[in-house]
Amino acid sequence: MTYRTHALKALTVIGALVLMAGCGSGSGGSSTGGSGTGGSAGAPVHGGNLVFAAVQDAQSMNATTVFDNNSIWILEQIFQPLYTVTNNGKGEMPWLATGYKVSANKKTYTFTLRPGVKFSNGKLMTSADVKFSLDQNRKATKGWAYLDSAIKSVDDPSPETVVINLKYPWAPILADLSLFANGIVPDNYGGETEAAFYTHPIGTGPFKWDYWHKGSALKLVRNPYYWQPGKPYLNSITWTDVPSDNTRELELKGGQAQIDQTPAWSTVASLKSTPSVRMDLFNSTQTNYLAFNELRKPFQDVHVRRAISLAINRNALVKAVLFGNGKPANSLFPPQVPFYDPSTPGYQFNLAEAKQQMAESSVPHGFSTTLLIAAGNSDYLTIGTILQAELKPLGIKINIQQLDPNTANADFQSLKYDMSLTLWTMDIPDPDELATFAVDPTSGARSFFTAYDNPLVVKDTHLAEKTLNTAKRQQLYNIVQTDAAQDAFMAFLYYSPYPYATTSNVHGFYVTPLGNMHMENVWLSK
Repeated sequence: MTYRTHALKALTVIGALVLMAGCGSGSGGSSTGGSGTGGSAGAPVHGGNLVFAAVQDAQSMNATTVFDNNSIWILEQIFQPLYTVTNNGKGEMPWLATGYKVSANKKTYTFTLRPGVKFSNGKLMTSADVKFSLDQNRKATKGWAYLDSAIKSVDDPSPETVVINLKYPWAPILADLSLFANGIVPDNYGGETEAAFYTHPIGTGPFKWDYWHKGSALKLVRNPYYWQPGKPYLNSITWTDVPSDNTRELELKGGQAQIDQTPAWSTVASLKSTPSVRMDLFNSTQTNYLAFNELRKPFQDVHVRRAISLAINRNALVKAVLFGNGKPANSLFPPQVPFYDPSTPGYQFNLAEAKQQMAESSVPHGFSTTLLIAAGNSDYLTIGTILQAELKPLGIKINIQQLDPNTANADFQSLKYDMSLTLWTMDIPDPDELATFAVDPTSGARSFFTAYDNPLVVKDTHLAEKTLNTAKRQQLYNIVQTDAAQDAFMAFLYYSPYPYATTSNVHGFYVTPLGNMHMENVWLSK
């Protein structure tokens, strides 16, 4: 076969990107992304135990089946893939691989592994580990196997070489390989069962397992065998389960936590001027949605879904919930994602048209329903209260059901709800992940846990994945975005940045538009 070599990024460029995540933009104030916190403090120092106050506990440490962001962002500190996402969230760069060659027919990729990479138990990583890891994700019956569906086989001809054979040319192959679920685990789980392994997972990431007290705290400690010399800087990171916005803020100000995940938007302005606190707004791919469960009446009715979408004043939501820090959503895709179409006709506020859609529906006089939200989330409660008022003219009565965030998440994923507020953050720099997750009911997520099923949308989505021509992919994804918007299977609410508050002694903390956090670059000044 004839091969074309891809170094993609020279090692010096990789080093520059890694260091970029550790650079800062100053010791106070706020940023809009592109730099880490506290860059004026001087050279990084080792030591320190960081507490990360999270909005909910992790749900699972099994990377092949987990769906919630909190679990994913922790898993990314333990497991690493062959490629990772660039800091701008729009590309990939070599990580556990240093480069690849691709065959002339675009169906065979040969990857060279980074030499000397070890797992946190000191064992050298080889191609056998890579083959096992990719094969395991491909076999998962619930989860992310759909992203590896184009892979025909994985071979390990030598310890430092991995060959991936595709069924057909596949445009997002590198992006898919950068997914957390394709992170590398030891071959045969190191001799353990899958269930036993994930009670104390082992990876090549900067941190290794310590403990998980479910519903309370999960702790990782420094991996002494990490392949980037001198990193990580921290001795440990502990993620605590703190669903209350107020409690997280008090812990941050009191020094019990060093990072407050997603402080309430109502507090962003005051946190910007709080001494010893830094408030960052990072560029994001986050989109907030109102999900409809099409297994429950009357949400199978497209007119009902359209009516609700049309009755929502998104500009008012941005003002009331985000305090102006965002913009109304028009598409399933966020603007930071390649192939986003700004002209997608996502429904916007039009009460007269909303009433007309209700008149054409199966419930023209309205109905009662329940909105599921996570308890302690003041922003979601605000949205729920606004929705109660906005849908009342349609004869729709909303009862707000507040559940513990972990329970609410489980009920949402089990389709035990009528309507629910949810959000999406990209994990790879390609719409392949979101499109299939959201519109294909066989993907493992049952169309974003809505049971939505439009065969034409599914067909166009998968055709786009197999199309290598960029212009043709754009045309297909434009159709997908338009058709999904007209079906109103979810109400697209708004796009917003990632708000994170940190204490002023936290440095090098940076969140990519995909939500990735390279915590190996974070350090605490004395």
